Amino acid sequence: MILPQFPHHTAQGTSKQLGIIGGGVMAEAILSRLIAQEIYPAAETIASDVSSDRLAVLRQTYGIETTPSNLEVARVASTVLLAVKPQTLASIAAEFEGAEVACDLWLSILAGVPLSKLEGALGNRAIIRVMPNTPALVGAGITALAPGKFALPGHLATAEKIFAAVGEVLTVSEAWMDAITGLSGSGPAFVAIAIEALTDGGVAAGLPRPIAAKLAVQTVRGTAELMIQDDLHPALLKDRVTSPGGTTIAGVASLEASGFRAALIQAVQAAYRRSQELGR
Repeated sequence: MILPQFPHHTAQGTSKQLGIIGGGVMAEAILSRLIAQEIYPAAETIASDVSSDRLAVLRQTYGIETTPSNLEVARVASTVLLAVKPQTLASIAAEFEGAEVACDLWLSILAGVPLSKLEGALGNRAIIRVMPNTPALVGAGITALAPGKFALPGHLATAEKIFAAVGEVLTVSEAWMDAITGLSGSGPAFVAIAIEALTDGGVAAGLPRPIAAKLAVQTVRGTAELMIQDDLHPALLKDRVTSPGGTTIAGVASLEASGFRAALIQAVQAAYRRSQELGR
């Protein structure tokens, strides 16, 4: 489908810098930080969603314009963040067919949906496939960008500016996007399970649950920060903590016997395969 391009306008003669289609948790996380950091002013932002309640929350919390019409967003915004369920792409694209669409950059966070399918649905426009992750909610995310064949350096710079508001940004080949989805997209859930298990281990060893939970969370957080600041390989950090005949090496041996590494590898691979399935 080729969508016609027209000057940016609404019925009221107003254009917007940023539009968001889909007002879920990730969309709100990105929106909140863009406005808080004054990257996009509320007056230059518009969002649509199927839920009037969600639109009311976004409008009242952030002062942006909202609409139930996805087409209205595409008509007035120069950049549109597509933040809906992957299976809704075809129906949303159908709303735009033959309509006046001002958007010249689409940013898609639809898990597993390849650029070829996005370009087929949205036309020969600049499209960037995006995979953020849930730590974006606190500005500690990491986002992968894979530009489509019509995306220019200026489009990529816009995407980098937007997603830098919620953490680090990497530009990658689209061939890696499903693997990235399996690792950093799904990874927070795997880490959360590990933290929960550490907490349960502390409780089993006699600690009160609130204390065990705080110890587990801060241990994971501090370990990650140490590796980042000192640029440490995980194996090197592990070796620093495991003294001969000590407590840590006993625990590491138990993890190896239980297949801990293999379980995490298989989890990432399973999420990767599911991302591929979603794109078919």
